[in-house]
Amino acid sequence: MNNILVVDDEKLIRDSLKRLLEKNHYQVNVAETVEEAIKLIEVHAFDIILSDLRLPGAPGTALIEQFVDIPIIIMTSYASVNSAVDAMKLGAIDYIAKPFDHTELLLMIQRIIKERKLALENTALKKELAKDFTIAGMVGECPAMLEVNKRIHKVAPMNTSILILGETGTGKELVARAIHEYSDRHSSAMISINCAAIAENLIESELFGYNKGAFTGAEKDHPGLIEAASGGTLFLDEIGELSLEVQARLLRVLQENEVRRVGSTQARSVDIRLIAATHKDLPQMVDEQLFRSDLYFRLNVFDICLPPLKERGQDIIKLARHLLHDMVKKMAHSPIKFSPEVLEKFQNYSWPGNIREMQNVIERAVILSDDDEINLEQISLFKENNAENSMPGSGNKLKSLSLDEYLVHFLNENQQQTETELAKQLGISRKTLWEKRNRLNIPKNKESK
Repeated sequence: MNNILVVDDEKLIRDSLKRLLEKNHYQVNVAETVEEAIKLIEVHAFDIILSDLRLPGAPGTALIEQFVDIPIIIMTSYASVNSAVDAMKLGAIDYIAKPFDHTELLLMIQRIIKERKLALENTALKKELAKDFTIAGMVGECPAMLEVNKRIHKVAPMNTSILILGETGTGKELVARAIHEYSDRHSSAMISINCAAIAENLIESELFGYNKGAFTGAEKDHPGLIEAASGGTLFLDEIGELSLEVQARLLRVLQENEVRRVGSTQARSVDIRLIAATHKDLPQMVDEQLFRSDLYFRLNVFDICLPPLKERGQDIIKLARHLLHDMVKKMAHSPIKFSPEVLEKFQNYSWPGNIREMQNVIERAVILSDDDEINLEQISLFKENNAENSMPGSGNKLKSLSLDEYLVHFLNENQQQTETELAKQLGISRKTLWEKRNRLNIPKNKESK
């Protein structure tokens, strides 16, 4: 039975409302003043408070300020409807003018109780779902991933800067997006920037924006990506690639909450939450004076370390099946599964390209498959490309090379080919090729005309 508190200094109204509500199967307590109401609220759990606006001593709005979790309906005379509207601005759930229609009041109470019940059930459900720390799109139950999920839930509601660490392809942007979605900023934009993918001479103007005439080609004012992220989240992937000059400007943004466009003397206020990611050893870069120590300490308030795929045990098979399901849906392919031999191969493979490599392998296999099962002939694991004749120019002497050694050899031997041609021969995307070049510090080939 729902419990309602009626607060009114007129006995006739209190008694009338008590009879009406009890007749409609509500449990009712009454009080003359805010002071009496507070004493009752400390003892009983009420689903709704029905309070007059004007009371002896404190007004009914005082209850709104003290008991924000209880829906409060304000009763008022026609002459003070404006005051009731002001009460709603303070947090009252609704108001009703005296003399009121009993049916109207009962319908209002029924609606509010129903809405409150749904809200409480929704909150309880969210708490229950949060217990398993499952993040949308993140598959895994190994101890390292459970810790990652736990840390995401812990830090997401805060406004803390976060540093995500992990090898290329481990899912750092997915973690950043999960933090954004679980934060109070989820209704605003998350702007993602791969610092290594933007030319060094462009990164400053892209991040901070520029004013018309700041440099040749700046034909109009251009807000930067930091301004675009104001109110939301800014994700800087591969932050270790920023020059020291850009690092200094970024530090000022974090310290002063303002950004100055290139070519401008005027600072603009911004409100961003920064999430940074890198596969590099930033402390070592600080020691080598390649990364500012003050920016590093500003970023490293809270870190999340992603494990490489090869260290995730049975998660490998679960993740492969999850990616296969998504790929089949994306390609509108008929249902398909992995053969036991493929799953065994996946489990024993080192996955140097991590999840991104697995995605590429599975996408290729789905394209090649003509039946309901993916077999060994349809998968191409990068490490196995060292085998003789597996790639143009490979031979017996390459069989003993590691993956990284083979990459360096292959790319150096084929410098005249375009990135598109090389990626096709390697069986990977251009983006994956670029990431491997970046990780191994192999200069990019010039595109042929």
